[in-house]
Amino acid sequence: MKHLLHAAAAFAASALAAAAFAQAGTYPEHSVTIVVPYSPGGLPDTVARVVGQKLSEKWKQPVVIENKPGGNGAVSAQYLSGKAPDGYTLQVTDGTMFSVNPWIYKSLSYDPIRDFTFISLTARAPLFLAVHPSFPASDFPGFVKEVKAHPGKYSYGSSGIGSIHHLTTEAMKHALGLDILHVPFKGTGQSVPAVVSGQVSAVFSAIPSLAGFVKNGSLKLIAVNTLTRSELAPEVQTIAENGVPGFDFAPNIGFTGPAGMPPALVERISRDVAEVVRDPSMKERLRALGIDVVAGSPKDYADLIANDKARFEEVVKVAGARAE
Repeated sequence: MKHLLHAAAAFAASALAAAAFAQAGTYPEHSVTIVVPYSPGGLPDTVARVVGQKLSEKWKQPVVIENKPGGNGAVSAQYLSGKAPDGYTLQVTDGTMFSVNPWIYKSLSYDPIRDFTFISLTARAPLFLAVHPSFPASDFPGFVKEVKAHPGKYSYGSSGIGSIHHLTTEAMKHALGLDILHVPFKGTGQSVPAVVSGQVSAVFSAIPSLAGFVKNGSLKLIAVNTLTRSELAPEVQTIAENGVPGFDFAPNIGFTGPAGMPPALVERISRDVAEVVRDPSMKERLRALGIDVVAGSPKDYADLIANDKARFEEVVKVAGARAE
């Protein structure tokens, strides 16, 4: 009897594997929905729309983008968890709903690891530290020296408490012993104009929000929050090369799905996403939008999320960030 049970279990596993392989081979047979946990216009939404258009061409099926903002990702997570793990409902988001939310909310309606299948670490968007042209420093060492010489004199804007802009700056402050006041805004649409007008002294933001102001001399870039210099502005030094080894807080954007997706299907979608974003014309298009292509594997993405979740615990504590 025991041998028969083992044989039956093995047969069932083989049948499921064969079905999953067949599903991956014919996928997709109809339209695919990509959910974005934020309103239109942000980095995840941009990646979803640009990459989704190319996936639609590759798959010869419609790819529909649905924005489901709310709860800093909770609405999207609940929606996704109710869908079949068949690859026809995916999600494109940054890493904050997995690595930051667990530490700034008292409780979450989703598990940031168990409730998702991590498919593709697709892209990264460096954040640049920009200052008003009147600021008496034009590089990062000079910025640190000036802020240290005048504790409490300067301020910085962010996209809100717990945002990557907030946490990046607080991690920098903690590492270098800087005293600079936090002024939260509702997105970079407010924080960037605030530094241009001189309301605050500095801000971290993605290059598309800054490029026009840098070009006309209204802002100057003095650092980037990636581990290595960005191809978007290779002349700008990293914080990591200026006394804070390992400093890396660039937002990572990737494809996820509901928990329980068949591995063969996950690999198929991951491979297709990587092929699309590695195309030279796509890389150039994303670069023009301030986005660097990554095209990482499912394991790359899952490992990154696990590591980020652990390291952001300390950063959130340092920042004293709590959701209101």
